[in-house]
Amino acid sequence: MIEFYSETNFELSDQVRISAWLGNVILEEGKSEGDITYVFCDDAYLHNINLEFLQHDTLTDIISFDYSLGNQVHGEIYISIERVIENASNFNTTFENELHRVMVHGILHYCGYKDKLEVEASLMRDKENRALELLSTL
Repeated sequence: MIEFYSETNFELSDQVRISAWLGNVILEEGKSEGDITYVFCDDAYLHNINLEFLQHDTLTDIISFDYSLGNQVHGEIYISIERVIENASNFNTTFENELHRVMVHGILHYCGYKDKLEVEASLMRDKENRALELLSTL
């Protein structure tokens, strides 16, 4: 089950469609959907998580905690709406497109994809693009 919460006044629209899309991405990767929680927050909230749990004193758009068991995907994904807004502007895309990209990015990490090396990041971007195409068909 995929659930959405907010620590700000942001509310995700079309939650049923987005949940179905993310579930389809998980299935396409040969995994099954477990309990996944998205928490939308601001920079300060996510920065505190970054400091406390990862010891990183930086702003970021997403932090994910993977609790997957075998092939079943479980986890918590925290997304800074402020970072998504800024990144959308920097990458010359819509807020919605950038938000969806970040949301599926967390899921792809749970499916085993990494993005530290350039070759990994390239594959991750390809997977994100494929997932965004899938969303447009729903």
